[in-house]
Amino acid sequence: MSSTRPRNIVIIGGGIIGSTTAYFLSHHPSYNPSRDSITILEASSIAGGASGKAGGLLALWAYPSCIVPLSFRLHRELADQHNGRERWGYREVAVGSIDLRVKKRSEARETNGDGVSLQKRSDDAVKKLQKAGVPEDLDWVDPEAVYGYEEMAGKGETAQVHPYLFTTSMAALAQEKGVKIIYGMATSINFSSSPQLNVESITYTPKPSTTSETLPATDVIVSAGPWTPQLLPRAPITALRAHSVTIRPSRPISAYALFTSIQLTTPRSTVLTAPEIYTRPNDEIYACGEGDRVVPLPPTTADVEVDLKRCEEIESTVRSVSEVLDRGEVLVRQACYLPNGGPWVGETGVRGVVLAAGHTCWGIQNAPGTGLCVSELVWEGKVKSANIKSLMPRGV
Repeated sequence: MSSTRPRNIVIIGGGIIGSTTAYFLSHHPSYNPSRDSITILEASSIAGGASGKAGGLLALWAYPSCIVPLSFRLHRELADQHNGRERWGYREVAVGSIDLRVKKRSEARETNGDGVSLQKRSDDAVKKLQKAGVPEDLDWVDPEAVYGYEEMAGKGETAQVHPYLFTTSMAALAQEKGVKIIYGMATSINFSSSPQLNVESITYTPKPSTTSETLPATDVIVSAGPWTPQLLPRAPITALRAHSVTIRPSRPISAYALFTSIQLTTPRSTVLTAPEIYTRPNDEIYACGEGDRVVPLPPTTADVEVDLKRCEEIESTVRSVSEVLDRGEVLVRQACYLPNGGPWVGETGVRGVVLAAGHTCWGIQNAPGTGLCVSELVWEGKVKSANIKSLMPRGV
């Protein structure tokens, strides 16, 4: 495709993939804001779904391997270029797998009056942690509970961002380059059939109207996460609901992402659970549990149903492994839907329609690489920065 003809580019979905794609499209040298238009069409809010409620772990051992190194490097470059360490909490983080045996704590917890423990870590406790292989600065887990620890990454192989702040920052940086954001639900992709299928426009219902409107389009990027099959029915993407909580610890704690295996003993039984626990630089921890398919995918991210019992189970478990968390303050109980089945990045059977969705739990990690590859595909007609043939959608 010629990069000199006027382009009306529409990105469906204002999550991490859509927002980061908008960033790279608008920062590509072929983009001319006086000639071209780039629009994000979002049904509810930027980062309203999993992109704002994920953990934010970045890792060189993530998947798929064809795009991970590129995306991991781009995260660092974006942080350097746009003050991401301050703006969206980019930093290196240690990652470990930790095994614990705990008893469920009573709802009536002992405190010293103001909720902050004054007890110091004893030499005996430190020795117990060291015996289990726990790093010296991981001093906020209960030494009586830990019976195994394994480092999962070397220095420079893992980092983190705050997903909501990163996604909204990408959208804002794209807006600074002229990208428009329209709030409305896309209902169909319209195309001509002669001489071949070719995209022409998007039909959508703007908020809060109930009357449909049409948006001309020369290029459409579908990055609607688990909602993608509503526009591209043959896209092999499914939805998985995930719950999470954030807690403000009773004191600042060291930077770790922990993949846990916890034997939790209650008065009636012993259960095995495996929440992930991430510390963040904004003085909070994020913890998520297992996914479920109990409730079908709702119309938009604004309609997601939160099962408070599932959140409370996560909260109770992570409180049991750490006094610092046990005495902390719960900030958020939330749920979102993850897109499973991919990722898929590439052209579809309709000329001008690109699919960029299905990134599973690694959407935050792989968003910059996806955005760069899509921008190259749109503006240059081919992807140069990575070999993504294995991600190309087939039969969509």
